[in-house]
Amino acid sequence: MKLKTNKTFVAKKENLDLKKWYLIDASNQVLGRLATKIANLLRGKNKPIFTPNVDTGDFVIVINASKVLITGKKLKSKKKFSYSGYPGGEKLEVLEKLLKEKPEEVIRKAVKGMLPHNKLSNKLINKLKVYRTEIHPHQAQKPVKVG
Repeated sequence: MKLKTNKTFVAKKENLDLKKWYLIDASNQVLGRLATKIANLLRGKNKPIFTPNVDTGDFVIVINASKVLITGKKLKSKKKFSYSGYPGGEKLEVLEKLLKEKPEEVIRKAVKGMLPHNKLSNKLINKLKVYRTEIHPHQAQKPVKVG
């Protein structure tokens, strides 16, 4: 008697359908939980055809980035470190100041940290569109609102 083995489905670039667009309102949402939700949509983990090494995800638009919530004492204690490569070229920025000046970068950096650290994450992060207010130029794509 021959046993029938099940074939595992592997998504390929050629047989993927059109990407969807999702709209997320970041007002009064905690940064970490919001970033997790966005990262899962970007990777396509909500789809049955999810394959780790293929871009099966969708586009995500985030509005009201300036109204995102940070819990605890992170506003004062979390710091962004950057180094230019030159002697004395270190820069430290407190999260509170960064959230006032560039809230889009705060969300983008949080999501980038939750994506896999490989070449695929660079393609995935380009599908994230973050805006400070409710106004965004992607009305033609008819984004679906996600809670």
